Amino acid sequence: MKIAKVGNLIEFRNGLKGIVEKVNENSVIVDLTYMENFQDLELESRTVVNHKNYKILSEK
Repeated sequence: MKIAKVGNLIEFRNGLKGIVEKVNENSVIVDLTYMENFQDLELESRTVVNHKNYKILSEK
């Protein structure tokens, strides 16, 4: 399992995408405002995702 780094674009839970802001021991904090349809989804601007639950799309 490859762990994301700050600035990486990741995908998780049914196609949600975001930019990693902070890497913790077991999870990452992700900024969801990257998505074009962020306003339509009515989500919080940040979320926590376990390392097991995402895929790295691009690295910074």
